[in-house]
Amino acid sequence: MSTTLQKPVAAAKKDAKLANNWKTKPAEELTDAEVLAMPDSEYMNEKQMAFFRHKLVLLKEEIHANADETTENLREDTVVVPDPADRATIEEEHALELRTRDRERKLLKKIEQSIARIDAGDYGYCDETGEPIGVGRLIARPTATLSLEAQQRRELKQKMFGD
Repeated sequence: MSTTLQKPVAAAKKDAKLANNWKTKPAEELTDAEVLAMPDSEYMNEKQMAFFRHKLVLLKEEIHANADETTENLREDTVVVPDPADRATIEEEHALELRTRDRERKLLKKIEQSIARIDAGDYGYCDETGEPIGVGRLIARPTATLSLEAQQRRELKQKMFGD
């Protein structure tokens, strides 16, 4: 199972030593900490856009690789098992694997939308308020389309009124 999006981001403190690294490195070589250390005045400049595009493309490739691996595993595991308990275990593992891939399929759609937003120049800004989403939030969840405050409001409304 992929853990790319679940890596905890260190506290959103900017490391002054890393603040200018982005000027000399290509976007593909920048680390999360270096992008986080960039000055606020550089928000969603070309380097950050290229950094997030690269991050999204890598995530997309990882999901495709997982899907290919799942297909191979399902083909290999189609052996007839006489014991009902063993068969049930194998079927449950397959169901779990397929649910995971379904979630990744939905994430793939969000990744494609995020890449399109980068191409359009809208990436990094909240759909509801137009305010910056924030580098820290985008590093943690590169497919985010809402600022933290807007997301909290949406979740509160959903909790109060349902979908």
